[in-house]
Amino acid sequence: MHVPDGFIDLPVSAATGAVAAGAVAVSLRGARRELDERTAPLAGLVAAFIFAVQMLNFPVAAGTSGHLLGGALAAILVGPYTGVLCISVVLLMQGILFADGGLTALGVNITDMAVVTTVVAYALFRTLVKLLPRTRRSVTVASFVAALVSVPAAALGFTLFYWLGGTTDIPIGKVLTGMVGVHVLIGIGEAAITALTVGAVIAVRPDLVYGARGLSAPLKLRVGGELVDAAPASGPLPVAARSTRKVWATGLVTALVLAGFVSFYASASPDGLEKVAADQGIDRKTEPHHTADSPLADYGVKDVDDARISGGLAGVIGVGATVAVGSGVFWVVRRRRTAADPAPAAGNL
Repeated sequence: MHVPDGFIDLPVSAATGAVAAGAVAVSLRGARRELDERTAPLAGLVAAFIFAVQMLNFPVAAGTSGHLLGGALAAILVGPYTGVLCISVVLLMQGILFADGGLTALGVNITDMAVVTTVVAYALFRTLVKLLPRTRRSVTVASFVAALVSVPAAALGFTLFYWLGGTTDIPIGKVLTGMVGVHVLIGIGEAAITALTVGAVIAVRPDLVYGARGLSAPLKLRVGGELVDAAPASGPLPVAARSTRKVWATGLVTALVLAGFVSFYASASPDGLEKVAADQGIDRKTEPHHTADSPLADYGVKDVDDARISGGLAGVIGVGATVAVGSGVFWVVRRRRTAADPAPAAGNL
Protein backbone atom coordinates (compact mmCIF):
# COMPACT_ATOMS: atom_id res chain seq x y z
CA MET A 1 0.00 0.00 0.00
CA HIS A 2 2.95 2.32 -0.62
CA VAL A 3 1.37 5.30 -2.41
CA PRO A 4 3.64 6.69 -5.17
CA ASP A 5 3.95 10.32 -6.19
CA GLY A 6 1.13 11.50 -8.43
CA PHE A 7 -1.78 9.53 -6.94
CA ILE A 8 -2.76 12.30 -4.49
CA ASP A 9 -2.55 16.02 -5.27
CA LEU A 10 -0.12 18.35 -3.53
CA PRO A 11 -2.61 20.12 -1.16
CA VAL A 12 -3.79 16.83 0.36
CA SER A 13 -0.23 15.49 0.36
CA ALA A 14 0.90 18.58 2.24
CA ALA A 15 -1.99 18.28 4.71
CA THR A 16 -1.25 14.64 5.42
CA GLY A 17 2.41 15.57 5.75
CA ALA A 18 1.47 17.96 8.54
CA VAL A 19 -0.69 15.28 10.17
CA ALA A 20 2.14 12.77 9.91
CA ALA A 21 4.65 15.22 11.39
CA GLY A 22 2.31 15.90 14.29
CA ALA A 23 1.74 12.19 14.86
CA VAL A 24 5.47 11.50 14.87
CA ALA A 25 6.06 14.36 17.32
CA VAL A 26 3.37 13.02 19.68
CA SER A 27 4.75 9.49 19.29
CA LEU A 28 8.28 10.62 20.15
CA ARG A 29 7.01 11.86 23.48
CA GLY A 30 4.66 8.93 24.07
CA ALA A 31 7.40 6.42 23.31
CA ARG A 32 9.38 7.71 26.30
CA ARG A 33 6.76 6.17 28.57
CA GLU A 34 6.67 2.88 26.64
CA LEU A 35 10.37 2.11 26.36
CA ASP A 36 12.41 0.75 29.23
CA GLU A 37 15.93 -0.61 29.55
CA ARG A 38 14.90 -3.97 28.09
CA THR A 39 12.51 -3.02 25.30
CA ALA A 40 14.28 0.07 23.95
CA PRO A 41 17.02 -1.97 22.20
CA LEU A 42 14.34 -4.19 20.66
CA ALA A 43 12.34 -1.38 19.05
CA GLY A 44 14.92 -0.90 16.29
CA LEU A 45 14.90 -4.65 15.73
CA VAL A 46 11.11 -4.63 15.38
CA ALA A 47 11.42 -1.99 12.64
CA ALA A 48 14.06 -4.05 10.84
CA PHE A 49 11.99 -7.22 11.13
CA ILE A 50 8.95 -5.45 9.65
CA PHE A 51 11.12 -4.12 6.81
CA ALA A 52 12.26 -7.67 6.07
CA VAL A 53 8.78 -9.20 6.18
CA GLN A 54 7.40 -6.45 3.93
CA MET A 55 9.68 -7.82 1.21
CA LEU A 56 7.77 -11.11 1.31
CA ASN A 57 4.78 -10.55 -0.93
CA PHE A 58 2.33 -13.43 -0.71
CA PRO A 59 -0.31 -14.27 -3.37
CA VAL A 60 -3.93 -13.54 -2.53
CA ALA A 61 -6.19 -13.78 -5.60
CA ALA A 62 -6.48 -13.03 -9.32
CA GLY A 63 -2.84 -12.12 -9.90
CA THR A 64 -2.64 -9.94 -6.80
CA SER A 65 -0.23 -10.13 -3.89
CA GLY A 66 -0.01 -8.57 -0.47
CA HIS A 67 2.56 -7.96 2.21
CA LEU A 68 2.65 -7.13 5.89
CA LEU A 69 1.85 -3.54 6.86
CA GLY A 70 3.11 -4.12 10.38
CA GLY A 71 1.23 -1.49 12.38
CA ALA A 72 -0.55 -4.04 14.55
CA LEU A 73 2.58 -6.12 15.08
CA ALA A 74 4.69 -3.13 16.11
CA ALA A 75 2.03 -1.69 18.44
CA ILE A 76 1.51 -4.99 20.25
CA LEU A 77 5.21 -5.78 20.61
CA VAL A 78 6.58 -2.36 21.62
CA GLY A 79 3.57 -0.08 22.21
CA PRO A 80 1.37 2.11 19.98
CA TYR A 81 3.53 5.26 20.11
CA THR A 82 6.72 3.32 19.48
CA GLY A 83 4.86 1.34 16.81
CA VAL A 84 4.09 4.53 14.87
CA LEU A 85 7.78 5.40 14.97
CA CYS A 86 8.82 1.89 13.86
CA ILE A 87 6.63 1.99 10.75
CA SER A 88 7.66 5.59 10.02
CA VAL A 89 11.33 4.57 10.05
CA VAL A 90 10.58 1.66 7.70
CA LEU A 91 8.69 3.93 5.28
CA LEU A 92 11.48 6.50 5.36
CA MET A 93 14.11 3.88 4.55
CA GLN A 94 11.98 2.41 1.77
CA GLY A 95 11.26 5.79 0.20
CA ILE A 96 14.81 7.15 0.30
CA LEU A 97 16.90 4.04 -0.36
CA PHE A 98 14.63 1.81 -2.42
CA ALA A 99 12.32 4.23 -4.28
CA ASP A 100 9.33 2.47 -2.74
CA GLY A 101 6.58 4.95 -1.89
CA GLY A 102 6.69 8.52 -3.14
CA LEU A 103 8.56 11.22 -1.24
CA THR A 104 5.82 13.82 -1.73
CA ALA A 105 3.42 11.06 -0.65
CA LEU A 106 5.44 10.26 2.49
CA GLY A 107 2.86 12.04 4.64
CA VAL A 108 0.08 10.00 3.06
CA ASN A 109 1.98 6.77 3.65
CA ILE A 110 2.93 7.53 7.26
CA THR A 111 -0.61 8.68 8.10
CA ASP A 112 -2.18 5.64 6.48
CA MET A 113 0.31 2.81 7.07
CA ALA A 114 1.76 3.93 10.41
CA VAL A 115 -0.90 5.96 12.19
CA VAL A 116 -4.19 4.45 10.97
CA THR A 117 -3.08 0.83 11.24
CA THR A 118 -1.49 1.31 14.65
CA VAL A 119 -4.36 3.27 16.20
CA VAL A 120 -7.08 0.97 14.86
CA ALA A 121 -5.21 -2.22 15.68
CA TYR A 122 -4.14 -1.28 19.18
CA ALA A 123 -7.54 0.12 20.17
CA LEU A 124 -9.21 -3.11 19.04
CA PHE A 125 -6.48 -5.23 20.64
CA ARG A 126 -6.88 -3.55 24.04
CA THR A 127 -10.65 -3.95 23.87
CA LEU A 128 -10.39 -7.64 23.10
CA VAL A 129 -7.84 -8.47 25.80
CA LYS A 130 -10.14 -6.87 28.37
CA LEU A 131 -13.04 -9.04 27.23
CA LEU A 132 -11.18 -12.32 26.75
CA PRO A 133 -9.76 -14.55 29.51
CA ARG A 134 -6.44 -13.32 30.89
CA THR A 135 -4.23 -15.85 29.10
CA ARG A 136 -1.40 -15.83 26.60
CA ARG A 137 -3.67 -17.43 24.03
CA SER A 138 -6.06 -14.49 24.36
CA VAL A 139 -3.25 -12.08 23.47
CA THR A 140 -2.50 -14.09 20.34
CA VAL A 141 -6.18 -14.22 19.35
CA ALA A 142 -6.57 -10.49 19.93
CA SER A 143 -3.44 -9.90 17.84
CA PHE A 144 -4.95 -11.88 14.95
CA VAL A 145 -8.23 -9.96 14.95
CA ALA A 146 -6.59 -6.55 15.40
CA ALA A 147 -4.18 -7.14 12.52
CA LEU A 148 -6.97 -8.46 10.30
CA VAL A 149 -9.06 -5.31 10.78
CA SER A 150 -6.13 -2.89 10.47
CA VAL A 151 -5.51 -3.66 6.79
CA PRO A 152 -8.98 -2.83 5.37
CA ALA A 153 -8.93 0.18 7.73
CA ALA A 154 -5.82 1.38 5.90
CA ALA A 155 -7.59 0.70 2.58
CA LEU A 156 -10.44 2.93 3.78
CA GLY A 157 -7.86 5.54 4.72
CA PHE A 158 -6.40 5.56 1.22
CA THR A 159 -9.89 5.79 -0.26
CA LEU A 160 -10.57 8.86 1.88
CA PHE A 161 -7.33 10.51 0.75
CA TYR A 162 -8.15 9.71 -2.86
CA TRP A 163 -11.66 11.15 -2.45
CA LEU A 164 -10.15 14.35 -1.06
CA GLY A 165 -7.27 14.72 -3.50
CA GLY A 166 -7.15 12.03 -6.17
CA THR A 167 -5.50 13.16 -9.39
CA THR A 168 -7.70 11.05 -11.66
CA ASP A 169 -11.45 11.18 -12.16
CA ILE A 170 -12.40 7.68 -11.01
CA PRO A 171 -15.73 7.09 -9.20
CA ILE A 172 -15.03 6.79 -5.49
CA GLY A 173 -17.35 3.77 -5.24
CA LYS A 174 -15.10 1.76 -7.55
CA VAL A 175 -12.03 2.74 -5.59
CA LEU A 176 -13.68 1.80 -2.31
CA THR A 177 -14.91 -1.57 -3.56
CA GLY A 178 -11.60 -2.49 -5.15
CA MET A 179 -9.43 -1.40 -2.23
CA VAL A 180 -11.45 -2.88 0.61
CA GLY A 181 -12.22 -6.11 -1.24
CA VAL A 182 -8.61 -7.07 -1.95
CA HIS A 183 -7.28 -5.79 1.37
CA VAL A 184 -9.67 -7.92 3.38
CA LEU A 185 -7.89 -10.90 1.81
CA ILE A 186 -4.48 -9.36 2.45
CA GLY A 187 -5.58 -8.77 6.03
CA ILE A 188 -5.83 -12.54 6.56
CA GLY A 189 -2.13 -12.89 5.75
CA GLU A 190 -1.32 -9.90 7.95
CA ALA A 191 -3.27 -11.47 10.81
CA ALA A 192 -1.51 -14.82 10.48
CA ILE A 193 1.97 -13.27 10.43
CA THR A 194 1.17 -11.01 13.37
CA ALA A 195 -0.37 -13.74 15.51
CA LEU A 196 2.48 -16.17 14.81
CA THR A 197 5.13 -13.58 15.65
CA VAL A 198 3.43 -12.34 18.82
CA GLY A 199 2.76 -15.92 19.90
CA ALA A 200 6.40 -16.88 19.35
CA VAL A 201 7.71 -13.97 21.43
CA ILE A 202 5.18 -14.59 24.21
CA ALA A 203 6.23 -18.24 24.35
CA VAL A 204 9.84 -17.34 25.19
CA ARG A 205 9.75 -13.83 26.66
CA PRO A 206 6.26 -12.59 27.56
CA ASP A 207 7.84 -9.74 29.54
CA LEU A 208 9.00 -8.19 26.26
CA VAL A 209 5.52 -7.99 24.70
CA TYR A 210 4.08 -4.55 25.48
CA GLY A 211 0.53 -5.68 24.81
CA ALA A 212 0.85 -8.43 27.43
CA ARG A 213 1.80 -6.07 30.25
CA GLY A 214 -0.54 -5.85 33.21
CA LEU A 215 -2.61 -8.84 32.15
CA SER A 216 -1.40 -11.29 34.78
CA ALA A 217 -3.91 -12.12 37.47
CA PRO A 218 -2.46 -11.77 40.99
CA LEU A 219 -1.41 -14.93 42.74
CA LYS A 220 -4.09 -16.09 45.19
CA LEU A 221 -3.36 -17.53 48.62
CA ARG A 222 -5.88 -19.19 50.92
CA VAL A 223 -5.75 -17.53 54.34
CA GLY A 224 -8.25 -18.52 57.02
CA GLY A 225 -10.44 -20.20 54.42
CA GLU A 226 -10.52 -17.13 52.16
CA LEU A 227 -8.62 -16.36 48.96
CA VAL A 228 -6.50 -13.20 49.14
CA ASP A 229 -4.03 -11.59 46.72
CA ALA A 230 -0.42 -12.51 47.40
CA ALA A 231 2.10 -9.71 47.78
CA PRO A 232 3.92 -8.96 44.50
CA ALA A 233 7.42 -10.27 44.18
CA SER A 234 10.09 -7.75 45.10
CA GLY A 235 13.69 -7.33 44.09
CA PRO A 236 15.37 -7.22 40.68
CA LEU A 237 14.70 -9.74 37.99
CA PRO A 238 17.30 -12.46 37.45
CA VAL A 239 20.03 -11.60 34.97
CA ALA A 240 18.68 -14.19 32.50
CA ALA A 241 15.28 -12.55 32.57
CA ARG A 242 16.71 -9.05 32.08
CA SER A 243 18.96 -9.88 29.16
CA THR A 244 17.63 -9.33 25.66
CA ARG A 245 20.80 -10.29 23.78
CA LYS A 246 19.57 -13.72 22.74
CA VAL A 247 16.21 -12.39 21.57
CA TRP A 248 17.89 -9.52 19.75
CA ALA A 249 20.40 -11.78 18.00
CA THR A 250 17.74 -14.32 17.02
CA GLY A 251 15.46 -11.59 15.65
CA LEU A 252 18.25 -9.95 13.66
CA VAL A 253 19.37 -13.23 12.10
CA THR A 254 15.76 -14.04 11.22
CA ALA A 255 15.29 -10.64 9.56
CA LEU A 256 18.51 -11.02 7.58
CA VAL A 257 17.54 -14.48 6.36
CA LEU A 258 14.06 -13.33 5.36
CA ALA A 259 15.30 -10.24 3.49
CA GLY A 260 18.48 -11.75 2.09
CA PHE A 261 17.24 -15.17 1.03
CA VAL A 262 13.52 -15.88 1.43
CA SER A 263 12.54 -12.62 -0.32
CA PHE A 264 13.77 -14.06 -3.62
CA TYR A 265 10.81 -16.45 -3.56
CA ALA A 266 8.19 -13.76 -2.84
CA SER A 267 5.29 -13.31 -5.24
CA ALA A 268 6.05 -11.06 -8.22
CA SER A 269 2.38 -10.15 -8.72
CA PRO A 270 1.38 -6.51 -8.09
CA ASP A 271 0.25 -5.73 -4.56
CA GLY A 272 -3.27 -4.67 -3.67
CA LEU A 273 -2.90 -0.96 -4.37
CA GLU A 274 -0.94 -1.51 -7.57
CA LYS A 275 -3.57 -3.94 -8.86
CA VAL A 276 -6.51 -1.68 -8.06
CA ALA A 277 -4.68 1.35 -9.47
CA ALA A 278 -3.97 -0.44 -12.75
CA ASP A 279 -7.49 -1.86 -13.04
CA GLN A 280 -9.27 1.40 -12.22
CA GLY A 281 -6.84 3.85 -13.86
CA ILE A 282 -5.74 5.57 -10.66
CA ASP A 283 -2.12 5.35 -11.82
CA ARG A 284 -2.56 7.51 -14.94
CA LYS A 285 -0.67 10.44 -13.44
CA THR A 286 1.98 8.54 -11.53
CA GLU A 287 5.19 10.55 -11.36
CA PRO A 288 8.74 9.15 -11.52
CA HIS A 289 10.24 8.56 -8.10
CA HIS A 290 12.73 11.18 -6.94
CA THR A 291 15.26 8.47 -6.04
CA ALA A 292 14.62 6.21 -9.02
CA ASP A 293 18.35 6.31 -9.79
CA SER A 294 19.29 5.14 -6.29
CA PRO A 295 21.83 2.28 -6.25
CA LEU A 296 19.20 0.25 -4.36
CA ALA A 297 16.08 1.25 -6.30
CA ASP A 298 13.46 -1.48 -6.68
CA TYR A 299 15.21 -3.61 -4.05
CA GLY A 300 18.23 -4.50 -6.14
CA VAL A 301 21.88 -3.48 -6.08
CA LYS A 302 22.90 -1.49 -9.14
CA ASP A 303 25.40 -3.19 -11.45
CA VAL A 304 24.87 -6.61 -9.84
CA ASP A 305 23.45 -8.70 -12.68
CA ASP A 306 22.43 -11.81 -10.74
CA ALA A 307 18.87 -11.15 -9.57
CA ARG A 308 19.15 -13.45 -6.57
CA ILE A 309 22.37 -11.87 -5.31
CA SER A 310 21.21 -8.34 -6.14
CA GLY A 311 17.91 -8.69 -4.28
CA GLY A 312 19.52 -10.49 -1.36
CA LEU A 313 22.20 -7.83 -0.92
CA ALA A 314 19.59 -5.08 -1.10
CA GLY A 315 17.53 -6.82 1.55
CA VAL A 316 20.51 -7.24 3.89
CA ILE A 317 21.51 -3.60 3.40
CA GLY A 318 17.94 -2.53 4.09
CA VAL A 319 17.74 -4.53 7.30
CA GLY A 320 21.08 -3.13 8.45
CA ALA A 321 20.14 0.45 7.64
CA THR A 322 16.74 0.13 9.29
CA VAL A 323 18.03 -1.43 12.50
CA ALA A 324 20.78 1.21 12.69
CA VAL A 325 18.48 4.19 12.16
CA GLY A 326 15.70 2.73 14.28
CA SER A 327 18.02 1.85 17.14
CA GLY A 328 19.50 5.35 17.00
CA VAL A 329 16.07 6.96 17.19
CA PHE A 330 14.93 4.82 20.10
CA TRP A 331 18.21 5.26 21.95
CA VAL A 332 17.72 9.03 21.80
CA VAL A 333 14.07 8.70 22.87
CA ARG A 334 15.08 6.49 25.77
CA ARG A 335 17.83 8.90 26.84
CA ARG A 336 15.43 11.85 26.80
CA ARG A 337 12.86 10.18 29.01
CA THR A 338 12.47 12.20 32.17
CA ALA A 339 11.56 11.25 35.70
CA ALA A 340 8.11 12.68 35.01
CA ASP A 341 7.54 10.03 32.33
CA PRO A 342 8.30 6.71 34.08
CA ALA A 343 8.00 3.53 32.06
CA PRO A 344 5.15 1.22 33.10
CA ALA A 345 6.14 -1.89 34.95
CA ALA A 346 6.23 -5.04 32.85
CA GLY A 347 3.92 -7.87 33.81
CA ASN A 348 3.92 -11.51 32.81
CA LEU A 349 0.90 -13.51 31.79
